[in-house]
Amino acid sequence: MKKLLGIVVLGLLWCNISFANDDKFEEFNQWLYDNGYSEYAVGAKPDWSKCSGDKTASFDYIPLFCYGKDGKLLSENERKIIDKEWKKNKTGLVSYLLFEDNKIKIDEHDLPSYIKNNRGLLPSHSMGKSLVSYVTGYAICEGYIDNVDVTLDDWSVLKGTLYEGQKLIDLLNMRAGDQKIIGEKKYNSDNRIKDQRDFNVNVYPIKQVMNSKILQNTKKSKPVYNYNALATNTIMNYTIFKTGDDYQSLLNKVFKEDAKVKNSVFFSKTIRSRYSDQKKGEYGRYSFYADRYDYLRIAKAIMDHWNNDTCVGKYLKTIYERRISKNKKNYDGDRSGQFDVAMYSKKYGGQFHFNIIGLSKKKILGMSGFGGQNIIIDFEKERIIVVNSRDRHYNWKKIVLKKLKQK
Repeated sequence: MKKLLGIVVLGLLWCNISFANDDKFEEFNQWLYDNGYSEYAVGAKPDWSKCSGDKTASFDYIPLFCYGKDGKLLSENERKIIDKEWKKNKTGLVSYLLFEDNKIKIDEHDLPSYIKNNRGLLPSHSMGKSLVSYVTGYAICEGYIDNVDVTLDDWSVLKGTLYEGQKLIDLLNMRAGDQKIIGEKKYNSDNRIKDQRDFNVNVYPIKQVMNSKILQNTKKSKPVYNYNALATNTIMNYTIFKTGDDYQSLLNKVFKEDAKVKNSVFFSKTIRSRYSDQKKGEYGRYSFYADRYDYLRIAKAIMDHWNNDTCVGKYLKTIYERRISKNKKNYDGDRSGQFDVAMYSKKYGGQFHFNIIGLSKKKILGMSGFGGQNIIIDFEKERIIVVNSRDRHYNWKKIVLKKLKQK
């Protein structure tokens, strides 16, 4: 049944080339992104190494883009046709904002119809990880959490897992010793649990994830940088747990009162919500939505906190000082030669990217999300760049890095 469903869905995905302007398809494709199935969505150039039969394949499941309408794996010639069609798109960008000298200097956009019809709301993807940290900073400043070194030993959801008793800062820095079961370091995915191809931590409540057999039977490994979604969702739900009934009020303070957003903004919830007990904070998920200008307003609030040395600003400076090396072997971009701030920075701290290559001495904070979403804040030059995109098919070094290097 699953295979049949997969073939039906992949048929829709294959039709993307012919019906790229079909609103219904775009809505479906966006649903895949929003609900933790981004590897099945069309947008970024397909990574053929994930397809069965390739000697370079390192995955235990086969993404749907590997198949044709007939349910068979695509041939080499069929793959070349797809690559050719992909290259015809001039850019994956849908929005670009440059803010400096206390005003917007560049304001360009070409929003898809399904975005316009949904109040202009754009998905953060993993930029939401950084916003989870930002909210956690507020929770510390409001007294709900003591500090970044607090140990997570007062939340029953973590009992028996490798996260129990760990310091908050280690989860913030993605160095919780969880690389044996999840993460990009070993599994080339930030949301899949080892040996459980259908267990996406972004679509199940945190309690259900933590109660899984593998979480209950895996001990902490040597702490190293290991980018993954579970660490972030754990932080988020711990913050919900600590703030209790005040969580929504805290979000209102962060986004409405301080950032002064004009439109609706929100974090997603796990789609398996029927298993969640929202009062116990088991539904939080880092995926965030805002329109293009509200992303800029949030970034401006972050910059002001830092430069005005507020309590939240001190939190941001703390995670900057406590940042760790990513220990990457190269900075060559993705398989298509595309870049973003996550791929071109050497350090990570508190769910943010720091130390951009060539600008390591500058205090520049970066947020990065799937498909090329970027928010970058240069605190000294008071410059902000906000990029929203369908995919990374744009010249990041030219429109982002070069602009950051300008005096």
